[in-house]
Amino acid sequence: MNQLQTFFKNFWNDEEGLETIEILLILSVLIVIAIMFKDRIMGWANQLFDDIDSEIMN
Repeated sequence: MNQLQTFFKNFWNDEEGLETIEILLILSVLIVIAIMFKDRIMGWANQLFDDIDSEIMN
């Protein structure tokens, strides 16, 4: 029984790979937000490039 308790304590305290999971969660949230606001982001980018083109032409 003592070995089982030691195993679970070590397993619970093991933080190896935790950073990878955090990065994946952050990326997945950013991707979901980008998909939700895709139309607004594309509209903003198109307006920005149109403004740049008009400034270059003048």
